[in-house]
Amino acid sequence: MAGSTSALLAKRQNEAREAVARDERSSLELLAELRRDEVIERCDAMIELMAALFGVPSKELRRLGRTGNDISRLRQISMYVAHVVFRFSMSEVGRGFGRDRTTVLYACHTVEDLRDDAEFDRIVSLAERVAIAAFRDRLER
Repeated sequence: MAGSTSALLAKRQNEAREAVARDERSSLELLAELRRDEVIERCDAMIELMAALFGVPSKELRRLGRTGNDISRLRQISMYVAHVVFRFSMSEVGRGFGRDRTTVLYACHTVEDLRDDAEFDRIVSLAERVAIAAFRDRLER
């Protein structure tokens, strides 16, 4: 009888461990889903903000495929600001903008390189300040 009790106890402990592991996985999946939703929400808001700030339709910034140079540059600035201000990874920004991680990487490098120009730097700084002001209550410290 003692052997069957030990076996039953071992079985129950194993079942308990499996249940905890399932709950932990579920919690991690929920956190990941919440993070994805947050990224998409903030990137959408960034697109709207930049469109309003620079007077272009937001649908132009969301358009897939190639666009005019001005729209592409504004999208690059928007992705850069989302990466810097929100501290999102390149993959997260890509997901939020409907682009690939390497596109975001290229955009960030391009914006950094162009910031040597004083006028361009002023524009990017303005976009950063507006984003910080707009999202101040939701930024991580």
